[in-house]
This record gives sequence, C-alpha cells and structure tokens, in this order.
Amino acid sequence: MTIDLTWPETAGEPVLAAVHRVLHAVVELGGAVGHLTPPAREVTDPWVAATLAAVTEGEARLALAAVDGTVQAMGLWRRSPEAVFRHSAEIGKVMTHPAARGLGLGRLVVAGLADDARAAGVETLTLRVRGNNHGAIALYESLGFREWGRLPNVVEVGEWRFDEVSMYLDLGRPPGLILHGSAPGGPGGSPAPARG
Repeated sequence: MTIDLTWPETAGEPVLAAVHRVLHAVVELGGAVGHLTPPAREVTDPWVAATLAAVTEGEARLALAAVDGTVQAMGLWRRSPEAVFRHSAEIGKVMTHPAARGLGLGRLVVAGLADDARAAGVETLTLRVRGNNHGAIALYESLGFREWGRLPNVVEVGEWRFDEVSMYLDLGRPPGLILHGSAPGGPGGSPAPARG
C-alpha cells in the first residue's frame, strides 16, 4: 500500500472529483464537516476552486492524502483575512473517506498541514470540532492542539445540538517579538475599571 500527501494548486477535474467523492461520503454518514446533506458537485466544485485560488495567493493550502493513487482524505489551512491576525490560520475540512478509516490518514493530513503552515510563517493554528467527535479531539490533542474554548450546544443538526470545541496549536514565533499577552498597557489597551 502506498500513501502519498499532495498539495494541489489547480482545480482540474481529477481534484474536483476526488474532493467531492470524499466530502459526499463523509457527510452521507453524518460527518461534522459543515453540510447537513451530501453536497452536489455544484456546491463542492466552486468551493474547491475558491480554495485553490486562495492557495495561489498564499492564503491557504489544501492537502490530499491518496492511498494507491485514490484520494481518501483531505484538509486545509487558511489564513485569517483580518490584518491583525495574518500570522494565524484555521484548519478545516479534515476528513477521511469511510472506506479508508484506520489507516492514519487524518494524522498524516493534520501533521502535514501544521508543518506546511509553519513553513509559510503561520504562528498559530486554530480549528473547531464538534464536541461529540471524541476521536478527532484525541487526534488533535496527540498532535499538540489544546482546547481554548467551548460554545455549548451551538452546532445544529436537525433536533440535535452539539458543543463547538475551539482548539489551537502554537507553531512558534520569530525572534524579537514582544509577547504582551493580556498585560496592562500597550497599543489599544485600556485601564481596568476601579473596584470599590
């Protein structure tokens, strides 16, 4: 068995068809990837094209994992569009086709995305995951991601409500930065209100 991780840059038919195949199969089984029903090509093709347009601008990267030449898993990172968050990116659409689960493709994709984002100068990766997706949460934690917040019961799937878990991974920072955190002062700061 041969497993390869590729980074497409153009939205040709093989890439469009492969992404649709994986996304459709994952959503069909209730996967938490942003669709309530399996999407048609009319939905996935423009999304892939827009993602790959962002890739050519250095704003994103799409990773596809193939097993013996067939794409079976995917994921992406995308920079924040806001100027003050340009050093951060969000991971999304991480999924493995049901026929290829258990091969370690999710780990391969997420680890590859983290390495690629680091090489592109991203300092912090974030992601969001449905609270009942314990396997994905454990995978992310094993790769160094940590939970930083949780919105209870905000993900709607019919009559069901699920938590949205927010996680982050620090990819390192260039030397010479001032890490001010939440300390008082600095640009945009304001004094704490007086107590009493």
